[in-house]
Amino acid sequence: MRRVLMVAYHFPPLAGSSGIQRTLRFVQQLPQHGWEPIVLTANPLAYEQTSSDLLSEVPTNIPVHRAWALNTSKHLAIGGRYLARMARPDRWVSWRLAAVPLGMHLIRKYRPDVIWSTYPIATAHLIGAQLAARSGIPWVADFRDPMAQSGYPADPETWKQFKQIETEAVSRAAHSVFTTPGAADEYRRRYPNHADKIAVIENGYDESSFSGASNTCAALEPGKFTLLHSGIVYPSERDPRPMFAALGRLKREGVMTADHWSIRFRASDNDAMLSELAHKHDITDLIQLLPPIRYREALGEMLSADGLLVLQGRGCNAQIPAKAYEYIRARRPILALADPAGDTAGLLRNAGVQTLAALEDEHAVEGALRQFSELLRNGNASVASDMVAQSHSRESRTLELARLFDQIVG
Repeated sequence: MRRVLMVAYHFPPLAGSSGIQRTLRFVQQLPQHGWEPIVLTANPLAYEQTSSDLLSEVPTNIPVHRAWALNTSKHLAIGGRYLARMARPDRWVSWRLAAVPLGMHLIRKYRPDVIWSTYPIATAHLIGAQLAARSGIPWVADFRDPMAQSGYPADPETWKQFKQIETEAVSRAAHSVFTTPGAADEYRRRYPNHADKIAVIENGYDESSFSGASNTCAALEPGKFTLLHSGIVYPSERDPRPMFAALGRLKREGVMTADHWSIRFRASDNDAMLSELAHKHDITDLIQLLPPIRYREALGEMLSADGLLVLQGRGCNAQIPAKAYEYIRARRPILALADPAGDTAGLLRNAGVQTLAALEDEHAVEGALRQFSELLRNGNASVASDMVAQSHSRESRTLELARLFDQIVG
């Protein structure tokens, strides 16, 4: 059994991020393919929210080591203010201080064959790079999504640090991994001398979680069609304003009314914004804003919904929300409000999604809502086939990662 040291901030008991699933499922499934994980993560003190619901899914025989870390905005602020440099490249940069010494101790103890670190917490790549430099062990930088982008991060100094981190990672890592073809292509263009070291391992869904989720949620809205958005609604990247404006017009026309429709936002993290928009367009009776629930309960809710809603802005064309794969596995009709030229739209189109419109195009969104409501009423809305759904399982992604590790160590 070969070993991999996995550096990941997103790990149970952290709550509120779908990013946990990628690392957790790799940890569960890599041993089936000859790789034993050793996890180096942050202590729960650094997490903004915690939940015990996924802790039981961490295999008891897998070593999990939690390095001291603080959240700058939570623990180092005075009167809600803190020095910007104390939160660069992110608010968990203190994690590096304890994680590198602990990581070196784990390297001496377990002698891993590969080091793997995963973004979107940039500090994880700083830790991975330093451990690889000190030990000489091959390093895989799991970017997931692009780092330094046009206008992101907004702070120029943070952007410079992101750029430095990604340049070092792509240059020094044995492989850099992205979750979408668009992101990988973008980095091959940015770093043509390292294009042969850039790989794609997409996100996916966990079948065992779905197996335990089928009966966890009661009927959502008897007598109504329920359209569900599960997860965070970002004000810019998943801007809901065009959709709410379109819903306002459709309500006035009697196409989508509260007698027959409910639009449910679960764990949006921006309920105040959504509530304000609902009042503005007089659709408060159409909109439900609901708090987070346990992961398997959230999957059960997807399985019970009449329709599932994807919001993805044009600025994220090289990204795919992790829940898109869970939506496909739920085999419920999907309304995709995403740029037709982006990776999210491509994934869903290949899964058989019929109704798709650019999130920013208010009139196109209105047309998509009309079409989707008609398909549901007539019982003609399509769902992904079993074969398509199975191709996006976490098991298949873990096999891809194990093969990448095998290739690196020979």
